[in-house]
Amino acid sequence: MAASDGDAPGFMDTRPKQPHYHGHRTRLRARFRDKGADALEDYELLELLLFRSIPRQDTKPIAKALIARFGSFTEVLAAPPKLLKEIKGVGDSAIDDLKIVHASTLRAARAKVASRKPLSSWNAVLDYCRAAMAYAEREEFRILFLDKKNGLLADEVQQRGTVDHTPVYPREVVKRALELSASALILVHNHPSGDPTPSRADIQMTRQIADIARPLGIELHDHIIVARGGHASFRGLKLI
Repeated sequence: MAASDGDAPGFMDTRPKQPHYHGHRTRLRARFRDKGADALEDYELLELLLFRSIPRQDTKPIAKALIARFGSFTEVLAAPPKLLKEIKGVGDSAIDDLKIVHASTLRAARAKVASRKPLSSWNAVLDYCRAAMAYAEREEFRILFLDKKNGLLADEVQQRGTVDHTPVYPREVVKRALELSASALILVHNHPSGDPTPSRADIQMTRQIADIARPLGIELHDHIIVARGGHASFRGLKLI
């Protein structure tokens, strides 16, 4: 009886072997489909995202390096491209995919705010502001302009500053509110330091805006500071 190929002396399997990570990718995708994102760690969710942009490389070490560098899935999405590029294995394609997902999450969060009255969907407002600003490298000053029924008229970034300061001009804020026929404002800015505690300058500026806006029939509902460490509400702290 002739020996089978598997038993033949000196037989060499010349079929190309699948990289070791192919089976891992299949299992991870299956777990995501069966159990959802909550069943995955942050680095595993990143792996899934990186599969398409890095098809011929094991993405687990890259995902873990990103989490180690930036802290969380959300912070990786928000990280500046120049810093993402410092991670070995992360190129332009991967950065594009990360930024597309980040932009998509911001758009979805903003849609929740725009489709409802911000004052009646406060958690949606906080989620949107944190996603948009909490992980930025520099301070940004954003204003939500509201109509008479507290619907969202406009959402605008008025100023961008340094790591610890943004110049804000109260009269310009109120002037813009008048141009939009806004009846109320919600001010938002971020603290890149990670601590949302209002500074003395934050408090002074907020009160100046309130004092200028009030006689013109424009109400300042709140000033929110967002940061990696959480958020602070001036209304909640009884600072306005």
